[in-house]
Amino acid sequence: MQIVGKEVGPIGYGLMGLTWRPQPQSEEESFKAMKASLEVGCNFWNAGEFYGTEEFNSLHLINRYFTKYPEDADNVVLSIKGGLYNMAPDGSPENIKRSVENCLKLLDGKKSIDIFECARVDKKTPIETTMAALNEYVKVGKIGGIGLSEVGAETLKKAVKVAKIAAVEVELSLWALEPLNNGVASVCAENNIPIVAYSPIGRGVLTGEIQKPEDIPEGDFRRMMPRFQAPLFEKNIVLVHKLQEIAKEKGYTPAQLAISWVVSLSKKNGNPEIIPIPGATKVDRIYENAKDVELSSEVAATIDSMLKEFEVVGPRYGGSYEEMLEG
Repeated sequence: MQIVGKEVGPIGYGLMGLTWRPQPQSEEESFKAMKASLEVGCNFWNAGEFYGTEEFNSLHLINRYFTKYPEDADNVVLSIKGGLYNMAPDGSPENIKRSVENCLKLLDGKKSIDIFECARVDKKTPIETTMAALNEYVKVGKIGGIGLSEVGAETLKKAVKVAKIAAVEVELSLWALEPLNNGVASVCAENNIPIVAYSPIGRGVLTGEIQKPEDIPEGDFRRMMPRFQAPLFEKNIVLVHKLQEIAKEKGYTPAQLAISWVVSLSKKNGNPEIIPIPGATKVDRIYENAKDVELSSEVAATIDSMLKEFEVVGPRYGGSYEEMLEG
């Protein structure tokens, strides 16, 4: 599979958890995880300008990693989310310039930005205006390509008329099927745009390690999400139990089954190519997530049947965060 003309593995790596948490793990531990991701072929890295604080976010960590391991830079296809201002979407040319230039400054030439994507669509700025501003950075070679995140089908149709879109990032998993049903996957397929599927294990719930809302640590963002709150969680956990049963029978972990199911969607039923980007902070979890267990027709049919009988209830984010989404 290729993104911006570069080969990437079938499974990528989401770096959010390395810096966006109250107490990030040590730099040394993060470097081990990042190195492990490359060892197992997860060379499409997804990070964010706002994943952490102004003093320590994805860009700082990536800079330091490639300062220590400059030989790895050419092996990584790096996608950076930005375009927010005070954590709100701002796709104006002025903010695009601020965000892109800040990301380039923080990377300090240690690694190029292969894809820059606005984390959310600014509904106050025409998408054509935002795309045109980003296209100028592509033309001069400061970024390799343009991505879109949480974009709706109609906005995507407008965007592709102005600029070449390298990838579309959306939440996609057994826990979140929206892109398959709201037209986004179809428009991506029509325009040969790969989908980058974030949270392919449902923000950790599909691992089976969260069995009740209280299992989520205090201060964890997931506690604010409707699907993780009672009484919705009690209904949604039924899906996890069924997934655990299938995984146990086949000798997989639930996470491996969930991620491989997302991989199996590529070029199937009119879908574009799809690359899941599970996040992980520990080496053993990266090894686990990277093992693509090829689904048999029997297992695929069992999962399809499960999804027809079950529907996840509740919005993905809720409140003002939900209002930022399209689709």
